[in-house]
Amino acid sequence: MRAAILTVITAFAFLSAPLAHTQEQVPTSQTQINLTFAPLVKTVAPAVVNVYAARQVTQRRSPFAGDPFFERFFGNRGFGGQEQRRRTAQSLGSGVIVDDDGIVITNVHVVRGADEVRVALRDGREFEAEILLADERSDLAVLKVDADEPLPTAPLGDSEALEVGDLVLALGNPFGVGQTVTSGIVSALARSQNGVNDFGFFIQTDASINPGNSGGALVNMRGDLVGINTAIFSRSGGSNGIGFAVPSNMVRVVLDSARAGASHLIQPWIGATFQAVTPDIASSLGMARPSGALIINIEEDSPAEEAGLSIGDVILTLDDKMVPHMEGLGYRLATAGIGRKVKLGVISHGKTVEAEIELREAPEEPARETMLLEDRSPFSGLQVMNLSPRVAQEVGLPTDKRGVVITKVENNTAAARFGFRPKDILREVRDVKIEKTGDLAAITRLGGRAWTYTMERDGRQFRQFIR
Repeated sequence: MRAAILTVITAFAFLSAPLAHTQEQVPTSQTQINLTFAPLVKTVAPAVVNVYAARQVTQRRSPFAGDPFFERFFGNRGFGGQEQRRRTAQSLGSGVIVDDDGIVITNVHVVRGADEVRVALRDGREFEAEILLADERSDLAVLKVDADEPLPTAPLGDSEALEVGDLVLALGNPFGVGQTVTSGIVSALARSQNGVNDFGFFIQTDASINPGNSGGALVNMRGDLVGINTAIFSRSGGSNGIGFAVPSNMVRVVLDSARAGASHLIQPWIGATFQAVTPDIASSLGMARPSGALIINIEEDSPAEEAGLSIGDVILTLDDKMVPHMEGLGYRLATAGIGRKVKLGVISHGKTVEAEIELREAPEEPARETMLLEDRSPFSGLQVMNLSPRVAQEVGLPTDKRGVVITKVENNTAAARFGFRPKDILREVRDVKIEKTGDLAAITRLGGRAWTYTMERDGRQFRQFIR
């Protein structure tokens, strides 16, 4: 068992600004000793809300549950058939009002799968909320509530202005006890590989964060929202002083996508695939230290090809902002926006050069042709799509992947029993190459008892036989 686990928690956000670099000193007067965060909290706290999400779940229940005789011999597994019952599962998180017309930002994991979402303000008012956008990759969701009057808001700050050591406050609803404020500092910036989302550019803080804070606010000393609290690193599930927040600059991009009517974050596409720069790779390229993102593939007719980039190049900066690691490049691209040109700092053939590249929307070629398979086959219950750069972005695969990808596996189906997962790519069925969803549908309609298929999962191919 791992010594430590990463616990996803209810929303939190970081708001801080760089402090003036003056000489440190201890309080020398009663006035300094009496300094307080209270005026700042009074300004920000009304914009921090509780988010309640409810969903209906189906449970299988033995008809003999509660019978002492049958439970003695069969335990809670029952004997014979089972009956189903439905119950309401609830989750509690936090959120931040960022627009006075009722736009609320929170985490996807707070509202995932919800049939009903409600938002409760600090003054006791409650509203039903509509989910405008839910983006799994950034773990950010945008909600909309309808109020009769403008609502209090927290202004978005510039997370790029944060520095390690800045003071921040975290506001949220830990453990459902009610709105709580904790203080701390920015412990680190551009944190990656914490298992929460794919952008890997978190703000780390030691402000106390607990379950229920997810989606809450992290604010700086100006009262600006600089992050949305998302996760903690914990052995026990409680706060150990290592919390993570999504930067406010990513929040801004997600809000812009929601206002444009999109159901998920619209990301730029440059048509290149990357890998991390290891110490060995850095040494072989003559780099002083490992950083940036190494290009391992470039798609034809892509912005990367047009910009003159080559396999083996390392991207170090984007518009003069450092790219500390591979995940950081995804963050830099996403926050740069679509429809503009950016300047890249690149190591190419041992020299540091600049390249200008256009950021475009990913193309959807071929068309996705979404299909739900319901024939009598091991694939019954799969929702599949044709892979294009756009679909690959949406499901979290490299944009150069092609073929047929699984996007959903229905519960209690043959496909679920055989262990298929979303993001699996089907390559062959019965030795027939699968290039489009129609190829797969044609084969499954043939029926039969013996099936062979080849599937790609996490970059590896597997061949299976089912009878």
